Amino acid sequence: MSDTSFIPTQGQRLYDALRSAKTLAPLTDSHPEMTVEQAYHISLHMLRLREAAGERVIGKKIGVTSKPVQDMLNVHQPDFGFLTDSMQYEDGATVSLKKAGLIQPKAEGEIAFMLKKDLQGPGVTREDVLAATEWVAPCFEIVDSRIDDWKIRIQDTVADNASCGVFVIGRQHTDPRSLDLAAAAMQMSKNGQPAGTGLGSAVQGHPAEAVAWLANTLGAFGIPFKAGEVILSGSLAPLVPAVAGDRFEMAITGLGSCSIQFTE
Repeated sequence: MSDTSFIPTQGQRLYDALRSAKTLAPLTDSHPEMTVEQAYHISLHMLRLREAAGERVIGKKIGVTSKPVQDMLNVHQPDFGFLTDSMQYEDGATVSLKKAGLIQPKAEGEIAFMLKKDLQGPGVTREDVLAATEWVAPCFEIVDSRIDDWKIRIQDTVADNASCGVFVIGRQHTDPRSLDLAAAAMQMSKNGQPAGTGLGSAVQGHPAEAVAWLANTLGAFGIPFKAGEVILSGSLAPLVPAVAGDRFEMAITGLGSCSIQFTE
């Protein structure tokens, strides 16, 4: 598809959906030939609107990295997007679904990386990621989709900023070289009941491998990772729907714990 005139229009529509907490029909319904690159430019247009409203980019995220999540969403390659300061809440926070603009949220347990050095692809390796990371921590990412009923193709979720909603990062910060992140085991609960388990190896064999993939993918667009940014590496287990009244807790061996709960 050589026509790119739809990119600003679709970026505006997604931004408006975010602000009004409403969903849209899949973008790929009206633009079935849309490429992932075009979808990424839609997400950049949406991001520019958020920045114009006062939000600030503080990191990046990779999603749909593990087979259980890919199977769940029927999307079979990773997505990628940006994190802004308005998306982050304190560990243990109670989040109002309405105030946060969440529509159809789902909880992901994952590992966050805080960078101490810049990184830019191509050619970034797992070892480069570990060397550039100041600390890692457990993280709840609450994904959300502006697309009706999560009926997404990869282009829909990339355009929609990788279906990102909000996130919290645990207070314990750990040197990633001090333990085997691939073997790190997560236990997640919802309202005190088991809600998922997973290993660090669920995300492309090693969380730092997923981060390297993201650095190289964004590097192809001229987008660097910057020191001080947080990078979310992808869910270790299938996504769990969240509604008002739910409380989620999660612990990862060697990394500590974090929690989040929701009200209307």
